[in-house]
Amino acid sequence: MERIKPKPTLGVPYESCRAYNLSWSPKCKRDKARAAAWRQLEDPAGRRALFQSEWCAVVDEVPAKLDHIARYWDLAATEKTEFNDPDWTVGIKLSSDRNGGYWLFDMVRQRANPGDIERLLLDTAMQDGKRVRIGFGQDPGQAGKSQAQHLVRTLSGFTVEPARETGDKLTRFGPFSSQCRAGNVKIRQGCWNEELFRVLEGFADLAHDDEVDACSGALEMLSPPMQSYAAYELMRRQAEEVLAAQQRKLQGASPSPARGSVEWQDLQKSRNESS
Repeated sequence: MERIKPKPTLGVPYESCRAYNLSWSPKCKRDKARAAAWRQLEDPAGRRALFQSEWCAVVDEVPAKLDHIARYWDLAATEKTEFNDPDWTVGIKLSSDRNGGYWLFDMVRQRANPGDIERLLLDTAMQDGKRVRIGFGQDPGQAGKSQAQHLVRTLSGFTVEPARETGDKLTRFGPFSSQCRAGNVKIRQGCWNEELFRVLEGFADLAHDDEVDACSGALEMLSPPMQSYAAYELMRRQAEEVLAAQQRKLQGASPSPARGSVEWQDLQKSRNESS
């Protein structure tokens, strides 16, 4: 069986790459497809409706020229010990093309202390290059603001965009899930694919869903809020009011009865009495 040579990825041990390469044999592909079909039969309620790996094409290469590229980090800063099960720091690298499609380049994940996480972010930024925008979630309050300022200084020379995450995880993941369901997201083949699919398909029943937040944040970076949104919203509401008024006018207008009919005679009689 021919094995795919793993590509080095920060934060992912080689053994994971090796296991991934074995999982892409023809037999394993058939077994996975068969298992996916059984899961659909066992779960008619659609627990896997938020994400299915079958929605995303796995490709060997990505286009050389893409409009926008961003890497979004879901941050954590606790080392793994035998006594804890901390969250992961996960960085998702996503880009968009001119046809409205998205390309997921890479995933980096690691459990480490704050100093090592800063080094991970800086090393990854240097590998990605300056054309890749960097984003991360900013916690509310003064502590989150101070952390954001510190990371911006650490990543001096790169375009850094701290973001205040609003809304629950499920709502924020909705746009990314919709793009995947429509077949608009392609994922580059890598040793991290299996872990990414496991977490996205398991959301929201897993203890750790850091990959979910990183995917949501990366898509938000590539889809900024509409410019002049307030003016757009005002015009939209005015248009709705005009349309509602026209509908009320049409519903309130009674049809004219045919001349000589009983209704026409009653209408004439009521008009004569009123005059």
